[in-house]
Amino acid sequence: MAHRAVQETRGPVRKALSFSALNTVLAKLGSFLTGVVLARLLVPEDFGVFAVALVVLTAVLSMNELGVSLALVRWPGDPRRIAPTVTTISIGSSVLLYAVCWFGAPAFAEALGAPAATGLVRLLCVAVLIDGVTAAPAQLVNREFRQGVRLLSDVANLVVTTGVTVSLAATGHGAWSLGWGQLAGNVLSALVLCRLAAMWPRPGFDRRQAADLLRFGLPLAGASVLVFAMLNVDYVVTGRVLGAVALGLYLQAFNLASWPVNVFSAIVRRVSLAAFARVQDDPARRQETLARMTTLLAVPTLFVCLVLGLLALPLITTVYGGAWAAAAAALQFLAVLGAVRVFCELCYDFLVALGLSRLTLWLQGLWLAALVVALPVGAVTGDIRGVAVAHAAVAVFVVLPAYLFALVRTGVSLRVLGSALAKPAAGTVVAAMVVVGLRLALPPSPLLLVLAGVLGALAYLPFVWPLRAEFRRLG
Repeated sequence: MAHRAVQETRGPVRKALSFSALNTVLAKLGSFLTGVVLARLLVPEDFGVFAVALVVLTAVLSMNELGVSLALVRWPGDPRRIAPTVTTISIGSSVLLYAVCWFGAPAFAEALGAPAATGLVRLLCVAVLIDGVTAAPAQLVNREFRQGVRLLSDVANLVVTTGVTVSLAATGHGAWSLGWGQLAGNVLSALVLCRLAAMWPRPGFDRRQAADLLRFGLPLAGASVLVFAMLNVDYVVTGRVLGAVALGLYLQAFNLASWPVNVFSAIVRRVSLAAFARVQDDPARRQETLARMTTLLAVPTLFVCLVLGLLALPLITTVYGGAWAAAAAALQFLAVLGAVRVFCELCYDFLVALGLSRLTLWLQGLWLAALVVALPVGAVTGDIRGVAVAHAAVAVFVVLPAYLFALVRTGVSLRVLGSALAKPAAGTVVAAMVVVGLRLALPPSPLLLVLAGVLGALAYLPFVWPLRAEFRRLG
């Protein structure tokens, strides 16, 4: 019976991971190609203005629906019983937050050093209302491992966003093209999600359920706000201290460094919380699941972060053009941050699945506090390079040890995690030696990028190829 339960858990997990992988690869490839086109249609200042609006949107989304929708994933009973209450809380909070966005937009834009972003903030934050409406169906899809639904919804989003954004950018609409494109994609994606999930928003309210949901969700909402602040305080510091042009350059570097998070973490996180929740009462199985997912994430993440860090200049200039070369100074250090974020986000889901939402709040608070001290020093002493160095140092020397300590408190063995990382880490060292050797022999160029990437991958592959058996055990 135990073996059958394991198989019943693994089957949906592997299938969901496959759909999630396809979804994420298509979305990020499309976004990447769109970004390449836009880098030639827009100027760094346009990206800087959009970054300000995006900071505000991300801030509001981090606290939207007060964290209650995640309860649908780990609720022990029938989640559709609490869905109406979740919907009511989500829509109500989104309406209030959008009102704050509308009236506060001038002050937000001014505080971030880009008054021209006021109208864009008001436009982009309409997405908050869409998020509130779709919170319940989105989390039910995740709980039931129905990533095929998410695939179709997100592909629709990608097609519309790309078409609208590029069309408007080509006709001279500047930063507004990014805002209108994203909003159009969000609207269509929401309609497709609700239709395929067979769940249209139906508000309701149960006082007892609401109390339970808020007890679970409010610490997560607080942690999400801190996550937002942690991921965007560097934008605030860069914009105010170094200006909109430097912010545009830093934004491109941060976006590239976030690829491991936006691709590999995105694939796993749509499944990991539900997978951890299913084994939350079995310490041995939850540790086994965590170790395998750590291996799953480490194999692509470590190599990609290696390429981003050691080949930052030829990567930036080849993809975006010489005008963006200065962004490489930040990218080489932000690649380290990207690797740490991938692991910490997996740990975050693990802790949430165990019901330790207050602990996640403290961890994110620690991360933010350290950045508030370190980032201004980095900006003043080292331009965008200094900001990136400070961000990476806090991640490696403060946040990573804190998350490892939290895992140990739940009974996870660091030796098990070390074993999960051993082969990918060894392969990364060997691949780094190959890449560094080629970088010393060749000037920054597309040839160096291709040659070092291919030979580095060939050096890395023998270490991680035997691990494919571990991936099959997830499904």
